[in-house]
Amino acid sequence: MEFFVLIVSIALMVIGAFGIIFLKKPLDKVIMFSILDAGFVLAIVLFKYLDVAMFAALIGPLSTVVFILAIVKINEIRKNKIASGDINGN
Repeated sequence: MEFFVLIVSIALMVIGAFGIIFLKKPLDKVIMFSILDAGFVLAIVLFKYLDVAMFAALIGPLSTVVFILAIVKINEIRKNKIASGDINGN
């Protein structure tokens, strides 16, 4: 049974990593990061490092919120540059 759970956790981590690498939209990357994080926490629990798993489970949503805030700020900066006519960043 543990072997199948390990396969699922590895699959989640691989899918999340490839999604982060190959997807273009920032919000899709955040979703893939959450999938990768779920597989990582599952692997930590499987290897019985429960204190580390608890820390990772608490930090995961916090880092997701920070990523979303960064995406919102970057989009705001891009809109301001386009509105001011400075498209090239000069």
